[in-house]
Amino acid sequence: MMTTPTPVDQVPRLGRAEATALAPAENQRVLELLVSLAPSDWTQATDCPAWDVRAMAAHLLGAMEGFSSVPRFVHQMRAGAKAAGDGPFIDGMTAAQVSERADLTQAEIVHRLALAAPRSARARGRVPALLRRIPMKQEVAGVEEKWRLGYLLDVILTRDIWMHRVDISRATGRDVILTADHDGRLVADVVAEWARRHGQPFTLDLEGPAGGCFTQAGGGEPIGLDAIDFCRILSGRATGVGLLSTEVPF
Repeated sequence: MMTTPTPVDQVPRLGRAEATALAPAENQRVLELLVSLAPSDWTQATDCPAWDVRAMAAHLLGAMEGFSSVPRFVHQMRAGAKAAGDGPFIDGMTAAQVSERADLTQAEIVHRLALAAPRSARARGRVPALLRRIPMKQEVAGVEEKWRLGYLLDVILTRDIWMHRVDISRATGRDVILTADHDGRLVADVVAEWARRHGQPFTLDLEGPAGGCFTQAGGGEPIGLDAIDFCRILSGRATGVGLLSTEVPF
């Protein structure tokens, strides 16, 4: 039975302090997942068609290393812009992350990720306010948006790692480790952003440890599904109809 839904305007946006606490926990969870994989798991296809598990792990390593120090960040920004060309910058950045780590063994990826995971989380939280205001462009659902670097650091990077943890778990037949305080908070933030993007009334019931009940504008179209399935749809990994066709960046 659905509990009393939370109005989405009561879900606070992720601030810098909270984001800094969520990032190391998510980095550690994806590290533990990669450590648990058998060699055969690394060649499994994922929900991202261009990447198997190994390529996805290389991207995760690249993201963490790229945001662990200023020189690496500058290098990654330049490499990403060059690889992107006239396309979305984020796509160029992720492509560069994978290609630059194509020769690493599985053990090397895990070892370097273990070093980079805590460093990256700390470094992201220390980026000064002036740099956090740097503008950037990114395409979402075919529409170019203007972001601030702070949004990428606080929200998108952790959301991206979380979604890839789901991808790898699904590809390798692992259960996704979920808790209400960590995963539920990330999902609630996704729900709130989704609601702001479409602006329509709804009542949403998300099942599972990361789920919850939410409403906007007094309720409206009732939607019920698993919390992970909800995020997969909004990320473009599955097809959504109605309000679920509104994408949210991951």
